[in-house]
Amino acid sequence: MEERVLHLITEYGYLGISGLLMLGIVGLPVPDETLLMLTGYLIFSGHLHLLPAFFAAFLGSACGISVSYVLGRSFGLPLIHRFGKYLHLTEERIAKVHNWFERIGRWALTFGYFIPGVRHLTAYAAGMSYLEPHEFAMFAYSGAFLWCGTFIALGYFLGERWEKVYREIERHALIAVLAAGALLAVLLVWRRVRRK
Repeated sequence: MEERVLHLITEYGYLGISGLLMLGIVGLPVPDETLLMLTGYLIFSGHLHLLPAFFAAFLGSACGISVSYVLGRSFGLPLIHRFGKYLHLTEERIAKVHNWFERIGRWALTFGYFIPGVRHLTAYAAGMSYLEPHEFAMFAYSGAFLWCGTFIALGYFLGERWEKVYREIERHALIAVLAAGALLAVLLVWRRVRRK
């Protein structure tokens, strides 16, 4: 996949970065962090310029999360009301999500970018919660700025070692996600047993 991403960036340049990140944020299988670190490396090696590359990455991320928000706002609740019963999504559970978003969900828009899977869902949830567009923009776009800046900087400062370091980060992140998933499963089972 990385070779395909490199080919697209080489062929389409800044437009390729922007387009791929937009598709990745919407939910298509694009290796977003790899793309950003590769962009940083290409800046380091002189193949790309810093400001246009960062702007392209930011624009792609902002467009992707905006599309997700609009989809969630336009189609999310009607789809949940129609098909939610098949997924055990009751009105009570939907209300809990709304309340959570009112309390702290906005911050998930900012920091959710750093958690694969979460960044794809937060904008849909924000749209379904009818978060005001100006609030959405403030939290989501500041998150895009931080996320793009962090991973482009990593790729730039690691230089030739970016891929090796990224593999290590990816391996440790996978272990952390699996451990968190196992812990969550245990907590859910324990909670259900306690209720009975």
